[in-house]
Amino acid sequence: MEVFFTYVLAGLAIAMPVGTITVEMSKQGIKNGFMHGWAVGLGGMTIDLVLVVALYLGLASVLQIPFIQVPMWLIGAVFLLLIGYDSIKNADKDITLKGEKSTKSIVSSYRNGFFVAISPGNIIFWLSVFGTVLTNSYDTSKPTQFFIIAAGVLTGILIHDIGLLALVSYTRKMMNRSMIKGFSIAAGILLIGFSLYFMYQFYQGITEYII
Repeated sequence: MEVFFTYVLAGLAIAMPVGTITVEMSKQGIKNGFMHGWAVGLGGMTIDLVLVVALYLGLASVLQIPFIQVPMWLIGAVFLLLIGYDSIKNADKDITLKGEKSTKSIVSSYRNGFFVAISPGNIIFWLSVFGTVLTNSYDTSKPTQFFIIAAGVLTGILIHDIGLLALVSYTRKMMNRSMIKGFSIAAGILLIGFSLYFMYQFYQGITEYII
């Protein structure tokens, strides 16, 4: 149990920095409420679970090959650029104020989270952080311990998501339509910023690969 709780803290630390999922989750939570933000988080955690299984099976190491990894940064950049552009373009749409019923489906929010998380560049980013924690803790003689550690990390991420969305939901009650629209635009700009970062990583990879 001590190992589990240690890695719960590790999961919290991993989830704390603002990333693409955090931005999209906060945006949907502000625009449509807790459940929509939560659906985005679940979409992201679906990919986390897939990565855990992939790491256990040794398949994730394929993504560390430069020939495969470099173009994935570019694909990821395109994913995030499109999502960021859509966030800005539709900033004044699908806004649900306090007391109103959301017209946006939970499934579409889950899909947004899934697509943000499945962005190739995002997967590479997570493998470099999340994967390192799990891979370094993997002991072939104790396969069960790998899943205990993975469960601890995922629980930490889950706690972070619930805490963040609770804060977002409270803040949302004091926001009007214009403020929510502004937040959506800011979220879109952040996602485009991540897209530019992924493009930079692609450029760096191409430069190293050519040299």
